[in-house]
Amino acid sequence: MKINVYTYHLLYKKILTFALMIIVFWACSKDNEPITPGTTFTRLLANEVIKSKILKREINYAVLLPKNYGKTSDSFPVVYLLHGYGDNQSAWHKYGLIQYYSDLDVAQNGPMIFVMPQAFNTYYVNKYNGIYPYMDFFTTELVPTIDSVYRTKKDKTQRAVMGFSMGGYGALILPAVHPELFSISVPLSMSFRTDEQYMAESQTAFDNQWASVFGGYGTEGINRLTDYFKEHSPFHFFNQNDLSKFATLRILLDCGDDEESLSVTNGALHNLLKNRSIPHEFRVRNGGHSWDYWHKSLPEALAFISHGFQNLNYPENQEPVTVENQILPEQYQLEDLNGSNIQLGIFKPADYDLNTSLYPGIFLLHGYKGGTRSENAKQILSLLNDKMQTGKLPNSLIIEIPVSENEITAEIFTSVLNQIKTNYHLMDDNKGLVLMGNENGGTTACSLIDEFPDTFNGCFLFDANLTPDATPTANQYYYVDASDKTNNPAGNYNFYLTLRNNGNDHEYRIHQGTPSLQSTLNGINESINYLSKKLRNS
Repeated sequence: MKINVYTYHLLYKKILTFALMIIVFWACSKDNEPITPGTTFTRLLANEVIKSKILKREINYAVLLPKNYGKTSDSFPVVYLLHGYGDNQSAWHKYGLIQYYSDLDVAQNGPMIFVMPQAFNTYYVNKYNGIYPYMDFFTTELVPTIDSVYRTKKDKTQRAVMGFSMGGYGALILPAVHPELFSISVPLSMSFRTDEQYMAESQTAFDNQWASVFGGYGTEGINRLTDYFKEHSPFHFFNQNDLSKFATLRILLDCGDDEESLSVTNGALHNLLKNRSIPHEFRVRNGGHSWDYWHKSLPEALAFISHGFQNLNYPENQEPVTVENQILPEQYQLEDLNGSNIQLGIFKPADYDLNTSLYPGIFLLHGYKGGTRSENAKQILSLLNDKMQTGKLPNSLIIEIPVSENEITAEIFTSVLNQIKTNYHLMDDNKGLVLMGNENGGTTACSLIDEFPDTFNGCFLFDANLTPDATPTANQYYYVDASDKTNNPAGNYNFYLTLRNNGNDHEYRIHQGTPSLQSTLNGINESINYLSKKLRNS
């Protein structure tokens, strides 16, 4: 048979390409050998391919290697980075800027290999009908291939999964189903649904996005909750009697407060994990479903992963906010409240006695545990005074009202308002006055704002002990901040949902830590921009 030049050229290219693939595979798979001197080292391998026998097709993936990969014979831990619905393997290095963020704190976090596989819209599980078993590909083909081609640490304690949106669900379900392979889970804005949300999805959204993966096409209501869905739902598998398979799993959930529905899902999962005593971290910051939000998540996410790789406990609390200057003794004085045994704490800004201008005011319902009232008040007031001195807050009068040993009723609070307005030059109602409370003081502030709806321009709550049935005042602005280790997450969560449903202007934050003075200080520090706007009546 005669072979023309063109056919011969194609055949030659195929043979040459196959030979080069074998050489590259052989070179890369030799463990504990650095890159040969003189060869070009490429950190980002953006167009890698694996031929999957399980999926009967080629799957693309990208790999980001550590800076020193080519100069050492060391092995490295691996982070699998999962993309969202409609994205592909390039999302993390093109838009996630993973190389920048991985290098940002590499000295502290240590070098890691990042693997970014193509997953289409699979949700990283096997489809219910067995047609496209993507999870099987991931666990039995992708992971072993990565371990054979690159110098990886081949142990579950050295493998993490992080993803956004659909990939956030993948980052949870892969370690949950395969704890023998992965030990660290970091879902960012995890795309999934509670049972109630799942049943309420429009028919089109349900059929297109969920039924093809979990079954139930064309069904409504409870019929959508197929056995396959329940098997893969964290609201079911984290709620079973035997939770021993999750005992070593490290979880960090992170989701913005402006998400349309996913903040509801992630908050509900946080509550479930708390109720089942499953250790985890949970964060809620300002933002929605975008890379702008996830970029801000990455420094802590990578630090969390690094702690797991090193078998270190993650810190219980945030780094404490720095208070530069303590208030002067003459700025804070105690004053008896007429007709009661309550002493009010009055803080006056530095220029208060130099003019007769009307000042914005913060009415601080001070709940305190541990330490003394004066010590705790001094720290809170010093922080706020710092912000005034640097221009981040307008100079304001602060009225500190102790609640740990006193019940502050509407009648008592009326006396406070009357006395302060009589003796101090304070702005008129709802023009630069805010109500603030921490812990039990937050609970009191939440009830008082309902009694004085036209008096304040905003209500700021820090680790407030809210009951699940607490309700916000209509048309009132709320800033709700809580620690993720609080004992009553349902109260703050339900309050947040009501704010959303009622259309209240609000902000919602969950940060690292346990309820404490330090947690209050960190929460107030994060709220300064919002507090400033309300004190300036803007």
